[in-house]
Amino acid sequence: MGLSDAVNRVFRNGILHATTNPVVRRTVERYGMQLGAARFVAGESLDQAIQALRRLEDMGFKTNTTIFGEHVFDEATADAVADEYIRVIDRLKAEGLRTNIALKPTHLGLSVSREVGYRNIRRVVEHGAKVGTFVRMDMEDSPWVDGTLGIYRDLREAGLDNTGVVLQAYLYRSEVDLESLLPYAPNIRIVKGAYLEPPDIAYPSKADVDRAYIRLAERALTADGYTAIATHDRRIIEHIIDFAIANKIPRDRFEFQMLYGIATDLQLQLLRRGYTVLISTNHGTGWYPYLMRRLAERPANLLFFARNAVRLPLSK
Repeated sequence: MGLSDAVNRVFRNGILHATTNPVVRRTVERYGMQLGAARFVAGESLDQAIQALRRLEDMGFKTNTTIFGEHVFDEATADAVADEYIRVIDRLKAEGLRTNIALKPTHLGLSVSREVGYRNIRRVVEHGAKVGTFVRMDMEDSPWVDGTLGIYRDLREAGLDNTGVVLQAYLYRSEVDLESLLPYAPNIRIVKGAYLEPPDIAYPSKADVDRAYIRLAERALTADGYTAIATHDRRIIEHIIDFAIANKIPRDRFEFQMLYGIATDLQLQLLRRGYTVLISTNHGTGWYPYLMRRLAERPANLLFFARNAVRLPLSK
């Protein structure tokens, strides 16, 4: 690992460890929206998010939305989250939006039990199938990978094909996981990975993660299915474009996915070049863990927050 990688890892680990600090949490939750969280959060309510979703669709982007939240540990709360996702799907349809759904399995009960998680996720996916809404299960930290992939396989075996899953390039296991999913002709989102993982299960070097990302993307693109290239890394994006052209992979077999409020110039450039671009446009009050992962990913995001902190009279 080079010096730059080591510095970035220390920076990233520091931010992610701070996520569990109660003082940091209280401060960020109190002042975060004023400090700049609103740049990355479409709204604390669905009504606010719908305004952002409509604006993005009018510009030509695809969209999805997630209700912020994760790691629910009681069944009743998990059931209520599934009910809320069903209401979100119905509201989006009533608004005439084509927005897809992305959800975290632990938010719907995987952290209670595999059975509760599957039951609730299946309810949401089945409701989505009735109205033509695609539902993707996000991938969380490594203890939940097996459960998430197992639920995905069970949903596909049950005949539900309006669902997809995510693979994280920094996990050593992801290439094997991809091969195991290819018989389903899956809709796969490929990400680098945003959680704090030990070096015995995840690449510690950014260069190794980037190479793994490209291997995953190329393999997915040359197999059956649909591939979502989820990254803001311009070098990787251009590599994928060149690879797709060289291998005659049509543009309707893949899309680029980016986060709301990040690299907006790049989002527009890809859209103008004729590529499908989906913007993940999340909403809800439980935005704190999501925001901290965004700050950990790029020093520029933390600097953006720090500049706003200097301007904000926090004593009020």
